[in-house]
Amino acid sequence: MLIFLRLCLASMSMELRHLRCFLAIVDEGTITGAARRLHLTQPVVSRTLGQIERHLGVRLIDRSTHHLALTPAGEAFARRAAVALSAADAAFDPEQLRAWPLRLGYAWSALGPHTADLLRQWDSAHPDTPLRLLRFVDVVDALTKGDLDLALIRGDRVPSALHVELVGQEQRYAAVPSDSDLAGRAGLTLGELARETIAITPVSGSTTPQLWPSDARPTEIVSTRDTEDWLATIASGHAVGVTSAATSSLHTFPGVTFVPLTDAPALPVRVAWTDPPPHPAVEDLATLVRAIIGSADPP
Repeated sequence: MLIFLRLCLASMSMELRHLRCFLAIVDEGTITGAARRLHLTQPVVSRTLGQIERHLGVRLIDRSTHHLALTPAGEAFARRAAVALSAADAAFDPEQLRAWPLRLGYAWSALGPHTADLLRQWDSAHPDTPLRLLRFVDVVDALTKGDLDLALIRGDRVPSALHVELVGQEQRYAAVPSDSDLAGRAGLTLGELARETIAITPVSGSTTPQLWPSDARPTEIVSTRDTEDWLATIASGHAVGVTSAATSSLHTFPGVTFVPLTDAPALPVRVAWTDPPPHPAVEDLATLVRAIIGSADPP
């Protein structure tokens, strides 16, 4: 909401229609497509874009090619505009007048076995602010578009455009086919897994080949779309995987066994949000997440 105020209330010449028009251009990739989507004429869309650029004093879109391209300033403004418009839509949503939900996004396992504790403690301390857990394949993208207020991020992906805080660490586990020899082990090493085909989910997963030493990385990698695809690939015997303790405790899947990794570094868990926070309770939730993960058994 603060972003919305900065963008729209700082100058009465800028209105929500300017944000909608700009984001339509970004989504469609052309003035013509944006005009068609908004039921406007091309000159009106071009004029609106020009008004925004003159107001900001920067070029937002490179018009030198047939397919419009965002400038660096345009990319930054697109993120801010998406969050601002989402906040404005929420402000005018009659369904949200009684309460302003706080949206926490995650890609795989929320807080694992501590998810119920998070929900109960939040509800007890903040009964007037409902907490919604939302799953996205790409939580960073959802956050920058304004679809989330706060995101849980596992691994080393730390977006520079967001406010990011480390809240804890989790042990890593191997996910292996239940009928394989690996499933009966009390523990496994990265070296043992490197001999196998490794299933990786590039967008939402926390594992990359860089987890292994440079001279001992797996040679066979298979990409999967999401959690279910990853689990099914392993259950079928086509690959093994590496994941967090939260996944091993929350996702049971026929044919998949989770075994602790004895030599893998702990998996960092972070919370991220846009700056300034899109919801006044964001920092309170970050504090609670940190407290719950911090009170868990260390990896």
